[in-house]
Amino acid sequence: MLKRLFDLEGHGTTVRTELFAGLTTFLTMAYIVVVNPLVLGAAGMPVAGVAVATCISAGFGSILMGLLSNYPLALAPGMGLNAYFTYTVVKTMGLPWQVALGCVFLSAVAFLLLTLTGVRRLIMDAIPRSLFAAVSGGIGLFIAFIGLKSAGIIVSNPDTAVSLGKLASATPALAILGLLIIAVLQARAVKGAMLLGIVGTAAVAWILGLARFTPSAYHLADLSATALRLDIPAALNLKGGLGISLVEIVFVFLFVDLFDNVGTLMAVTKRAGLVSADGKVPRMSRILLADSISMLAGALAGTSPVTSYIESTAGVAVGGRTGLTSVTVGLLFLGTLLLAPLVQAIPAVATAPALILVGAMMMGALSEIDWRDPAEGIPAFLTVIIVPLSYSIANGLAFGIVSHAVLKLVRGGTRARDWLVYVLAALCVARFIYLT
Repeated sequence: MLKRLFDLEGHGTTVRTELFAGLTTFLTMAYIVVVNPLVLGAAGMPVAGVAVATCISAGFGSILMGLLSNYPLALAPGMGLNAYFTYTVVKTMGLPWQVALGCVFLSAVAFLLLTLTGVRRLIMDAIPRSLFAAVSGGIGLFIAFIGLKSAGIIVSNPDTAVSLGKLASATPALAILGLLIIAVLQARAVKGAMLLGIVGTAAVAWILGLARFTPSAYHLADLSATALRLDIPAALNLKGGLGISLVEIVFVFLFVDLFDNVGTLMAVTKRAGLVSADGKVPRMSRILLADSISMLAGALAGTSPVTSYIESTAGVAVGGRTGLTSVTVGLLFLGTLLLAPLVQAIPAVATAPALILVGAMMMGALSEIDWRDPAEGIPAFLTVIIVPLSYSIANGLAFGIVSHAVLKLVRGGTRARDWLVYVLAALCVARFIYLT
């Protein structure tokens, strides 16, 4: 049945290979079950509820992707988007997390409509791949910066904005130890290196008395702590007062998720040899549809936007070629529901090294940029540098789109289909004027 459903023979693979590939992918991205609840917990969300929502949304999204598209793409709440949710939307803009979840839901609805009407594909064709890579790199720096601050390795300084913290202090020293553990395990290609590093660092923190192993009482019913708690009326601005800000939030969720998906999609399909001769990805509409529905489900469950994971390439590297790999990942995520209570016992010092190294891995996308070409390198650089320094993915995205449009216009060679780029650039300029 599995051979027929996923066309395993046509893809030159076997059930055993696909199951092993699914396990490999799961081990490389299982850290999200620990990290996502703690990141969103900083926004005031119940950690236990977010842990369950993370497992369910990752399980549902990965299984749906496997069955609908038959690609080895695994999904889960995205790193970067969860940081934007917490540190920009909730902490900086001051929105309640319920309203932020409403914005995630609206972004998913917009995604679904853009997918069904074909506009999402137009946007993908209009935006240069270099800008997709730059957004990934900028978010990587953003996540790493948050991790460094959380660990106390980087601290605030009134004279220089930031400076190096006291590394001999307990928290920074333990975070550096965790960083070394994960780095060594990754260098030796140990599966699940990130998760092992987090647990190992947490264990040291418990032994030294820097953290307490006291998870509260927990039942699967605790999902209700975040499920269906989204405030859509406020996100639609029916209560007034935050119109432009809310539009911006939806815009960022929409575009960052789009960029994340395209970059991951191209990397995974190329690695698996699933790209057609003309450079296109077959069944693209099914992939986008599965992604949109998964994002909707994630918002309803109570987590930040769900997106495809670059860690899917780990499963592809060991032979994963079909949706059976994704379905395996999804089932394993659902199986981790029973372990979700342990997330409450993981201290922030144990997840900070993971944030730093996830940021490092996202920097690899910058190699796709032709830095010798000013029309490509300048917008990319502005995007990468503005995201962490302004603490805003929206600002970096806007700088990149506007500078790309301006340089494209002055260089010449504008085509009729480029109208969408200029529309997006005009919207970004209008946003800057409003903020000013």
